[in-house]
Amino acid sequence: MDETLGYLRESLSNYLETSPPCIALYKKLLHNHYEDELAFVRDLDVEEINLLNTVLQKELEYARETQDDKRAGELTEIFELLF
Repeated sequence: MDETLGYLRESLSNYLETSPPCIALYKKLLHNHYEDELAFVRDLDVEEINLLNTVLQKELEYARETQDDKRAGELTEIFELLF
């Protein structure tokens, strides 16, 4: 799996107990073998994009607060592709 998508999958795992839409995205990542983050983003519908936008904003804020520059950079790559 692409490293960037691995970070996304890990981020989505934080919401599995509380968000059925995040579960669906997590499973989508797990079961489809995307070549890279662009292939994944191209496979999203509008609702999934909006959900990821919300999740990634929270996850990026957390990564910056904890000074995890690697994580912030990887998640930013996906965030920028959403729009």
